[in-house]
Amino acid sequence: MRIIGLVWRNVLHRKTLSLLTVLSVTVTAALVVFLLLCSEGLEQGAEKGYGPFEVTIGAKGSASQLALNTYYHVGAPTGNVPYALLDELRKDESVDRAFAMTTGDNYNGFPIVGMEPGYFATRYGSDKQLAQGNMYGKLGETIVGSHIASTLGLHIGDKFQGAHGLVKGLEEAEEEEGTEEEEHHHDFSYTVVGILPPLFTSDDRAVFTTLDYAWAVHGGQDGEHREVTSILIKPKTLIGAQSIKTKYGQMSNVQAIYTSKAVADVVNVVDKGTGALSVVTVICIFLAAVSILLSLVAAVNERKKDVALLRLIGKSKGFIWSSLIGEGLLLTLIGLVFGILAGHVGGYLSRDIVFEFTGLQLQSWQFMQGEWLLIAGTLGIGVVASIGPALQAYRVDPLQLFKS
Repeated sequence: MRIIGLVWRNVLHRKTLSLLTVLSVTVTAALVVFLLLCSEGLEQGAEKGYGPFEVTIGAKGSASQLALNTYYHVGAPTGNVPYALLDELRKDESVDRAFAMTTGDNYNGFPIVGMEPGYFATRYGSDKQLAQGNMYGKLGETIVGSHIASTLGLHIGDKFQGAHGLVKGLEEAEEEEGTEEEEHHHDFSYTVVGILPPLFTSDDRAVFTTLDYAWAVHGGQDGEHREVTSILIKPKTLIGAQSIKTKYGQMSNVQAIYTSKAVADVVNVVDKGTGALSVVTVICIFLAAVSILLSLVAAVNERKKDVALLRLIGKSKGFIWSSLIGEGLLLTLIGLVFGILAGHVGGYLSRDIVFEFTGLQLQSWQFMQGEWLLIAGTLGIGVVASIGPALQAYRVDPLQLFKS
């Protein structure tokens, strides 16, 4: 009698209980895998979410809000700063590169961002060429991120009109101003002249155009009165970054932030939320272990005579132990395989939704280091949960059992 065949028949003999045990392990493993995918996406997003721009300047307000809006295109801007500040920064000896950004409009819920073309080479390197078309050069020309191109089916030469606000369907704060800007939007048309390659950052979900689009669409800004949403700064040195932050952070209605610190603060907040989910995960793991334990206890109570018979016919201690523990291990392994697969499939199906709302890229088919720990830990729990029932069954006196 082969032990694998015996274990498999024992599992099939109690289909309902075996299925519930497998399901509990599957749900737990899937939840852990999805949390690992989100954590990995958060770490990667934080690592390359702002490129070399160690300092960011914007209007007074929340530093985290400024960083999220500038680099992740999430949330509303803190306000505007004078465009003249950009010229002053570019003359500063501590500044290597500086680029202004304007925002405030959207196309089908995706942000329209005004940015100088040099931004892309500075952030991604000169080797990141456009996947199709050419870089924008005049008012109304745009390039779109790879996610937008695939989601909305945009091609070179397509035209579209934007809407005011950073979210699709956002109502105007003031009705009179909204009516005037709505007319501007209906009159102003954008043309797709290029499509970006996958950059695996939030820029994949943005429409980029010339810096002056916001002034043309919203009007009322010319000459020295022009304003921008934020200014992205690549300092020459770390000491230079400190100098820039100190100097320009003292200006009225202007804040200068360390981008890395602002992003780290956001990550810490998210980690606290992830910690709460981890508690739920631990509870699920405990319930899965209990499910395995109950399943095996029920199996032992059903098959005490089977175990006794195996001992009477001379089956070795190792054979009996392997058959009892192997059942728990098999149920755990089946649930683990389905759970890991379900977690990755769930990440794949939700990747677009997560990306559109958070700017985080889920590498849904990437096998993460944490999954090795998940596999080892889950199988370990299966073995530990199986030892007690197996020991209980083996200790039964076969002669006394048959006499009774």
